[in-house]
Amino acid sequence: MADRGEPPENPPENAPGGGEDEYRSLVFDESFVRAARLKEFSAKERMGDHARAVRSLPSRSLRAGSRAAIALVLLIALAFATAVYMGFRHPYQAPVGRRAETLRSTVVPLAPRSAVPGGTPADLLAKSAAAQFAKGAAGINLPAIRATDNFSDSQVAAALTTVKDYLVASSLDPAVLTGHAVRPVEQLLDPDQTAQFARSMNRPDDDGQHAPTGWLVRFDPAKVALAGPDIRVRGTLSYTEAGSDTLEVGSDHTFTYTLRPAASGPQRADGASLFTVRRELVFRFDREDLRLHRLEVRTSYVQAGPQACPTDTTGTLRPLLAGQRAVSHGPAGSDPYSTGRPTAALCGTLEVSSPQAPAQSPAHQGPPAPPASQSPPSRP
Repeated sequence: MADRGEPPENPPENAPGGGEDEYRSLVFDESFVRAARLKEFSAKERMGDHARAVRSLPSRSLRAGSRAAIALVLLIALAFATAVYMGFRHPYQAPVGRRAETLRSTVVPLAPRSAVPGGTPADLLAKSAAAQFAKGAAGINLPAIRATDNFSDSQVAAALTTVKDYLVASSLDPAVLTGHAVRPVEQLLDPDQTAQFARSMNRPDDDGQHAPTGWLVRFDPAKVALAGPDIRVRGTLSYTEAGSDTLEVGSDHTFTYTLRPAASGPQRADGASLFTVRRELVFRFDREDLRLHRLEVRTSYVQAGPQACPTDTTGTLRPLLAGQRAVSHGPAGSDPYSTGRPTAALCGTLEVSSPQAPAQSPAHQGPPAPPASQSPPSRP
């Protein structure tokens, strides 16, 4: 069969004269006519000025190819529009990350029964219960690290290391202790807690949420100075899961400082005194915190002495120095009939252990240290 685009090769059937007919070249079959590329205008169309006798017809194969290409383009456009629409109308919303909770803190001053003993820093430490404590960051030791159900051992190690960095920055950094810096502590906090931290530093309040001494150890630089760089530390760290996406770390450490009056000029060599701070903290981490080396301080329970019970320790700790006595052994008064916000009138009595006693003093005695897989119970 001849192609539609070519004239027929065989003569038409029943042609008179067979292949010898003189008009054979002028006879066209139906396929030849359909394959023609020119079409004659009608008589009416040829009456116009400068009208041509014939016009070209578009190729059938070209029209078919154009329709296929247009259909393909439309199909692609429809698929793209559907994908965009489904992206905007997706029935599932992206999960919202857990926001850090507000820090709850309690600071309890410990009042001495008698005058605060003085001496040189070395003699005072040698005769105290802190004689066997490690120096500085060496006293903050990590427990055995094991993976939990939902966190790898490397993630547990990251949490414990971040907590140690926080304890070093908030309890051992001289610039932080003397009130000259807060950035070393702030940069380790979850961003959701930085506003609360800034409010605590700038506008301290004894409301259980905005006391600087709940975040860090701080002395009034106008009244107290460090008598030496030797700070003794002992305590424990523990960890546990608080959920499939939350890791919790508990810390319980006692810090012993040697202090002296912040006076200019020569100082007496035996004018130093000891000051002890016990900090029980609970930290929480989500996976983003672990990745970015930051933490959330959940609760803070602090006992510190020697201090006077009525003393306001909201902004800074106010140690009693060598030779000083507590004015009152009782806490500040609380009026149950007052309609205002109740004051947290908490106070304890400082009892000092002997150097030989391995256990902590009754005033510093807490619950037994939890195993490495559990965190200490939070304080009210």
